[in-house]
Amino acid sequence: MTERITFEIAKMSDIDGVLALQELYLVANLSQEEKASGFVTTPFTTQQLTEVIQKSELFIAKDNDKIIAYVFTGSWDFFKQWPIFNYMSSLFPELTFLDFDINTTNSFQYGPICIHKKYRGKGLITPLFEFMRTHMLYKYPLGLTFINKINIPSTKAHTEKLKWTIIGDFQFNNNDYLILAYDMNQAVSLTI
Repeated sequence: MTERITFEIAKMSDIDGVLALQELYLVANLSQEEKASGFVTTPFTTQQLTEVIQKSELFIAKDNDKIIAYVFTGSWDFFKQWPIFNYMSSLFPELTFLDFDINTTNSFQYGPICIHKKYRGKGLITPLFEFMRTHMLYKYPLGLTFINKINIPSTKAHTEKLKWTIIGDFQFNNNDYLILAYDMNQAVSLTI
């Protein structure tokens, strides 16, 4: 990885760069072949980005001031505007992870995460995740997310590199998803 890469909490001036990166990897814009390399499923609007930025819950990586990666995070209250997040949070009483009582107040929705393909496989996900983790730890002890089962690159990155734990699965709109959890008190090793 290069020394030019910086990690930041997104600012309003970063919105256009985030939208441009999102557009490149949005599942609706990709061919079947392109989807095999990973994708994001939730498109965000400028208004939604503004709300997340105002809460300091959007984290980015830049190379020479160009946004090359982002990680969205947010409360379940923010994400309830999409039916899939409401459905997933309805499953919390059935889920177990360590000693956590999984609920919408002690956890947050992590993701989507998007990394420009030129930077994938170079270890960027770990320091970007750590940057996000150290900031979100003060708000929530537990991170939760879901990954489409066909998005194998994302599942591998999260379970093998970041050590997320698969704690369940569900089906929504004819897609199959894994539910993953992460103890925000656990640092990820930055060694590659």
